[in-house]
Amino acid sequence: MPTYRLLIEYDGTDFRGWQIQPDQPTVQAHLEEALGVCLRRPTAIVGSGRTDSGVHARGQVAHFQTPSTIDLRRTVASLNGLLPRSIAVVAGEATAETFHARYDARRRRYHYQACTRPTALDRHARWLLRPAPDFERMNEAAEALLGTQNYDAFCRTQSATTNRVCTVYRAAWVPDRAAADPVGAWRFEVEADRFLHGMVRALVGTLVEIGRGARPLDDLPRILASRDRREAGPAAPPHGLILHHVTYDTPFALS
Repeated sequence: MPTYRLLIEYDGTDFRGWQIQPDQPTVQAHLEEALGVCLRRPTAIVGSGRTDSGVHARGQVAHFQTPSTIDLRRTVASLNGLLPRSIAVVAGEATAETFHARYDARRRRYHYQACTRPTALDRHARWLLRPAPDFERMNEAAEALLGTQNYDAFCRTQSATTNRVCTVYRAAWVPDRAAADPVGAWRFEVEADRFLHGMVRALVGTLVEIGRGARPLDDLPRILASRDRREAGPAAPPHGLILHHVTYDTPFALS
């Protein structure tokens, strides 16, 4: 059956996350409704991951199947005409029938955006950190996150996921020169083979406590060893989090 994948960007402010929920506005629901209109038949779409309520995406990937070949360029144009302006299909292409947006993903990269002074243009996509934490101290602490470890302590307690082992390839705070107001703008870049429910926001919240001196610099190894969510810090607000990129063996031609 012909299979297509889409590269999708969205502002999650007004959505209750990616996944369809009864009587709630979600990104997946809007996409499936628009696809149904374009293809004149109900069409399911599967995303690479389920972003939470208020979380954004710059590089969400999703796939869908159709009974026959379609003009994808025209379909993408039609989708962008039907979708709310907070969702944009950036690219689309035909792919292997066996392709699965979630299970074929090799790595995922999230950015968590923060700022140390008020911003108007980025207010829906940055966590205002006042007082400002010590970013060098947070980077030194974040080195303990690299490698393959059990992240039970940074997973939501109600999560049904039983495998809590992840391999983290990058975890670092960097100045965000691309921000609308780059003065005092930072982002936390974290890349892993997989992420647990609430993991990135819990990591950010804990690192900020370390950066403010509320926790010792070497606290992350202890927290990881405890496998207890209560030992980690509070989750950072959702509006600073962006699904930035998903890596596959065959990358998007236009990504």
